Amino acid sequence: MNQRRPPRPALRLDPRDNVLVARHDLTAGSAIPAEGITLAEAVPAAHKLVARPVAAGAPVLRGGVAIGLAARELAPGTLLCPGDLLPAAPPPARAAVPPAPLPAAGRATFQGFVRADGRVGTRNTIAVIVLVNCAATAARQAADWFDAERLAAFPNVDAVVPYIHETGCGMEATGEPMDLLRRTIAGTIRHPNTFGAVVLSLGCERNNLQAFLAAEKLAVGDRLQTVTIQEAGGIRATVETARAMVAAMLPAADRARRETVSAEHLVLGLQTAAPDGFTGISANPALGAAVDLLLRHGGTAILSETPDALLAGPALAERAATPEVAAALAERFGWWRDATRGRDTPLEGRLDRRHARAGLASVLEKALDGIGKAGTAPLAAACRYAEPVTARGLVFMDTPDDDPVSVTGQIAGGANLIAMTTGLGTGFGSQPAPTVKIAASGETFARLADDIDLDAGPVLDGALSAEAMGARIFEALLRHASGERTKGEVEGMGENEYVPWPIGVTG
Repeated sequence: MNQRRPPRPALRLDPRDNVLVARHDLTAGSAIPAEGITLAEAVPAAHKLVARPVAAGAPVLRGGVAIGLAARELAPGTLLCPGDLLPAAPPPARAAVPPAPLPAAGRATFQGFVRADGRVGTRNTIAVIVLVNCAATAARQAADWFDAERLAAFPNVDAVVPYIHETGCGMEATGEPMDLLRRTIAGTIRHPNTFGAVVLSLGCERNNLQAFLAAEKLAVGDRLQTVTIQEAGGIRATVETARAMVAAMLPAADRARRETVSAEHLVLGLQTAAPDGFTGISANPALGAAVDLLLRHGGTAILSETPDALLAGPALAERAATPEVAAALAERFGWWRDATRGRDTPLEGRLDRRHARAGLASVLEKALDGIGKAGTAPLAAACRYAEPVTARGLVFMDTPDDDPVSVTGQIAGGANLIAMTTGLGTGFGSQPAPTVKIAASGETFARLADDIDLDAGPVLDGALSAEAMGARIFEALLRHASGERTKGEVEGMGENEYVPWPIGVTG
């Protein structure tokens, strides 16, 4: 029986590196014979230790790339801390590698729900969605009525999902925040994983029902119903009406059947939650390899988390496939620079303490690690938050770095599956498109095995290449797209993570 090899004490990622990454907790006095180093102080797992003398002002290299400039002379065997680094210029872009497309006959497949507009769902759900927070209680009570026992008679319906948010009133009736909110709600209603929807309103909110329907060109019909609390006669009457509307949709929803479709219909949202010093070494490169595979099979991937994309500089920006894509990306980056100037955000060069405790040494390191999950393809398009994603290939969508906000925008834009890497672990889940979670280390995967789907730890241990792990991830994505439940779905995650972006949240 093969046993997992004990982890190396420290990882050298590139022969040019002057820092190593501790594979596990190292105590003061520990020796690393392969490097000829004895540690002068303790170095926690996932943190970096100085391997060679570094002069003040010299680049500190990890993975062959400068993650900062030494703020002072750094001695071998010492722990590298964020305070030891000054900002460094982002590295130049590597040449984007367009995926070599596979012929249609050679493409992978999954089992999906083909909708009338040609898009494909990975789940078959009914939404109970609010225009304003005032309707939240009614929406949750109406949706929760349809538990597993009541849905047992409709085996092809995955769930009845309440979509509740905190806005819709106390805001401008027009302008960017309202446009964004309406675009997000409409994208959720139109999503290929949503068979039908019941929309609840109060009746006097700023996000007025009739104005919303008109602005988003939505028509009430068999698969889109509305209830207004003030007209229905209160919460109890609204709940009963909404339940009846959902019940009327269920037989038609249950007639939907999965069928074999090409992987070109998979639209994958890319995310990182709670990264550590390992995430950019294992999980993100492996997901990047899976993305390259997906694009070869004709699929689409959505990269977001604009702060990381902006800080990565030309490493991402120069991958724009056309001048139009470059201009759209530059416009979004300019918005972020203006919105965050002088504020305590990563864009001002400040590394959050949580990221420093997890082993990251600079905002540049975190940013470069983050874009690693997007693979090597050129950017085919760049769009605003929650805008419909119509391009094929690698697409950029502008979102904050906050996981629920970012994923909500990707799903509203059409992502029918989410892939999320994590270093420290996460309990995140999403609806109606589920999240497949990938741990950066075997330790995190073992600790959170009930929450995380895949373990990229073998990449850290040298047992698998990032490409081999990427192939495993790609196969898992196809299984989950075909209906295999994610750990988050098993644990009931996702109903509370619907968070349309309230403009002003920039983290």
